[in-house]
Amino acid sequence: MYTAQGALDRSQLVTQYAPLVKRIAFHLMAKLPASVQVDDLIQNGMLGLLDAMGRYEEGLGAQFETYAVQRIRGAMLDGLRENDWLPRGVRREMRRVEAAIQKLEHEHGRQPSETELSSCLGMSLDEYQKLLLEARGHQLVYLEDLSGEDGDDYLDRSLSSANPDPLAVLEDAGMKAALVQAIAALPEREKLMMALYYEQDLNLREIGEVMGVTESRVCQLHSQAVARLRATIVGVGGQQDKPLAKARRGRKPKAA
Repeated sequence: MYTAQGALDRSQLVTQYAPLVKRIAFHLMAKLPASVQVDDLIQNGMLGLLDAMGRYEEGLGAQFETYAVQRIRGAMLDGLRENDWLPRGVRREMRRVEAAIQKLEHEHGRQPSETELSSCLGMSLDEYQKLLLEARGHQLVYLEDLSGEDGDDYLDRSLSSANPDPLAVLEDAGMKAALVQAIAALPEREKLMMALYYEQDLNLREIGEVMGVTESRVCQLHSQAVARLRATIVGVGGQQDKPLAKARRGRKPKAA
């Protein structure tokens, strides 16, 4: 790993960790719209790997691979940050999906099927599944969800603190309990998909092989599962009785 002068051997590290860069890129793809090219993620990830090599110092308490993973992922996200991951029109449609999930769940006392959702939305099943595929960048929590009731943004309140943590609201005990309960209520196939992706760290192709479906179908299941979780955790249309809204109201800005 080191040259005769005691420095990290960059060429050897690039060869060794290039597969790691690709794996991280493919794993991120489920969270990104179809317009994002995996090659762009890999290119940014390789820049992150090179940056990690230049910055890494032994004795900091972290192995190089652990440090490199953070730099690689960060470089990929930085490369995407200037672009809107999910078009506003698609996000708007997904909020309609979340509202339909809430409505049908309240009416039937169970999670609605894709057929029931498409009918409620006035779409054919094919149109609904196409929307799910387009919504591959749909996320459980957006920064806009963390805005205060008086219009101030959560980041504006938190970045002045000594230890800013924009996602600290997700660590709230009530939020965790609600999320665990919501995941347990997912349909079995979606629950399995989430477990394979988030717990087993499989990419879309690998999940498809396990479940016997295509990568596109895995994307659809992921988008639908996230919509179900958002309908339960985040709420639709600013409903204030949802766990996130309660956590947001009760959370005080950290002292500067």
